[in-house]
Amino acid sequence: MKCEKCGLEIIKEDSYEHLGKTLCEDCYIEVQHVPRPCDPGAVYSARKTREMLGQKGSEGLTPRQKEIYNFLKEKGKATHQEVIQALDIPPQELQKEFAILRHCELVKGSKEGNTIYLTVMD
Repeated sequence: MKCEKCGLEIIKEDSYEHLGKTLCEDCYIEVQHVPRPCDPGAVYSARKTREMLGQKGSEGLTPRQKEIYNFLKEKGKATHQEVIQALDIPPQELQKEFAILRHCELVKGSKEGNTIYLTVMD
């Protein structure tokens, strides 16, 4: 049997059901534990860790996080869809990376009318 998310061969005893799909343990954990942008504990932890390590701006970010951060810094603001299209990034990945960047207090979402834009924090 194969994980329906990543394609890994798994045995029945090591499989998990989620929304009608058979998943391996790693994929099951991934779908169950999606980072949330508005998490005060995660913001506090990220801020303290970055302070302790002396990180500023994009220091300590993954290449994908730096790509998103730099894109927003250059553009000023962008919708989720604009970031997805410009960086060729899956929506779920943007959601995860945005949450981490928000925890690091580097980017935020702001609403203008009925549109939500991602922007770099001041």
